[in-house]
Amino acid sequence: MLRYWLCFASAVCLAGHCGANYCRDANLCCPGRDSSCVVQKAHQNAIIEDLTDKPCYCDHACLKLGDCCPDFRETCGVIDCVVSGWGPWSDCDTNCGSGSMVRSRRVVQAPAHGGRHCPSLVQRRACQEHTGCAEDSDVPLRDETAMILPGVLSVSRHSNETVDIRKNLRLRNPDDPESNSHREYCAQFEVTKVSKFCHSDSDYKSLREGNTVCVLCETAALRRDLKWRCSGHGVAGHATRFYALVAPHCHGKWVKAAQNPDKHSDCCANPNFIFV
Repeated sequence: MLRYWLCFASAVCLAGHCGANYCRDANLCCPGRDSSCVVQKAHQNAIIEDLTDKPCYCDHACLKLGDCCPDFRETCGVIDCVVSGWGPWSDCDTNCGSGSMVRSRRVVQAPAHGGRHCPSLVQRRACQEHTGCAEDSDVPLRDETAMILPGVLSVSRHSNETVDIRKNLRLRNPDDPESNSHREYCAQFEVTKVSKFCHSDSDYKSLREGNTVCVLCETAALRRDLKWRCSGHGVAGHATRFYALVAPHCHGKWVKAAQNPDKHSDCCANPNFIFV
């Protein structure tokens, strides 16, 4: 009787009805993609009502298709790639201006038998370095990014200090603004590139490619450490970056066209934007 039961169990195993360890009992482990490397748990023409009766596969492709037999990884020795942690970032590859830094990691365990491939082993990121720039170099200015607000906030700031969005910003000039009023200036920029988000905000509708905009540098935004100018005011003939402080998805590039136009001009009296 026992022999009969063992023979019956073997026959069932060969038919693919052996419980959880399908690949092991069916003796199947196939490389690549092989649709014939399948364990049928029901007759091919049977109507499958129970999802557990669906066929499962023992080929490498089942890892991507998600139809592996429960024991495929263990039985077929599937090994995923394992990598080490990231090493330290390298020094910036330039000593004046924009550059890049790199870091790397190594393969601890190579993948085998269809396991997950290794991820990227090298990462790069941008960096800025100005220690090697000459004193009269304009490279640091080109790398600055202008933070801007709508020009209407300039009027609001003088009429009601409580609405000054820049009042508690780190960059605000700590000196008495009135004593530096003579240092105020405005600059004109030609917009060369702008994100679509700017077009959906009425405060930034003037930021269109090809348009010229006027930006006022008020006393509240003057920087002593930048020799009494606003951060990000650009360099003539070179594209620099800008972004809207209260709408960070609005950003782009512009080229400085002119600085210090007549203080009584429409540009200064009614600026499109103000520096922060």
